[in-house]
Amino acid sequence: MTTEKLRSFCLGLPGAHEGIKWEDHLCFMVAEKMFCITGMHDGTNVSFKVTEEDFAELTEREGIIPAPYMAHNKWIAINKRNALRPKEWEHYLRQSYELIKAKLPKKVREKLD
Repeated sequence: MTTEKLRSFCLGLPGAHEGIKWEDHLCFMVAEKMFCITGMHDGTNVSFKVTEEDFAELTEREGIIPAPYMAHNKWIAINKRNALRPKEWEHYLRQSYELIKAKLPKKVREKLD
């Protein structure tokens, strides 16, 4: 998945927006909570939150590792973007968004629906 396709998909989720953090990290957020982080170029890692079950399965794949600093929160880092098929990208990005959204206060979640 290219950075532009990733950006387009993430920004298509309800209430999602982007921002730059740590000088050069493109972050996708819902209500100021990050659900996906990447660099500005196609060759950079992509990190996002997954379920505990998916974390164990995905980190066994080549090109996917526990995300530095965030693995304890079940975030993974995709080092090789072809480690996931296009439909898998959509599934896991949407899942990350939903996992983060579910932790938001009820009033905030209601505004997103």
